[in-house]
Amino acid sequence: MKLSHLVLMLGMTGLVACTTSDRTLHQMRNNRGTPEEFAIVPNKPLEMPQSFAELPVPTPGSANRTDQTPRADAVAALGGNPALLATGEVPGRDAALVNRASRYGRDGSIRTQLAVEDAEIRRSKSRFNWKLFKDDEYNKVYRDQTLSPYGALNAYRSAGARTPSAPPAAE
Repeated sequence: MKLSHLVLMLGMTGLVACTTSDRTLHQMRNNRGTPEEFAIVPNKPLEMPQSFAELPVPTPGSANRTDQTPRADAVAALGGNPALLATGEVPGRDAALVNRASRYGRDGSIRTQLAVEDAEIRRSKSRFNWKLFKDDEYNKVYRDQTLSPYGALNAYRSAGARTPSAPPAAE
């Protein structure tokens, strides 16, 4: 093999290894060269109002009347009131549950804090992670944070807590 071929091969390997990633954990791609059929969401059908005076004032950046509302549709299908989703507050009937769940305190910014910590964990795990081929990193990144279900079950049983039966551990 000529020296120029070796240098070219090493250079290409270096370029492939230095590509930037989008830092997603589950990299689901459609490599068939066709559109992703599950990414296409049809709009609701158009409806003609009784009079054009009934139409709301256009608000740029807000939702369109024909946009899908899966959460509201699911709440309505289950017999709930989709209008309560827009308030963003805890309904009065759930106040006792929220108070009980937050009896040891709660942090209003916990989601933001967890997102920052998660981004830092992913950044630290990917610093010296050079690969020729991309693969799914989710299980590798969070391996140290996973709980052993049988370890937890045995810990609770040894502490005297009543636990449900569990299938035997796979070997």
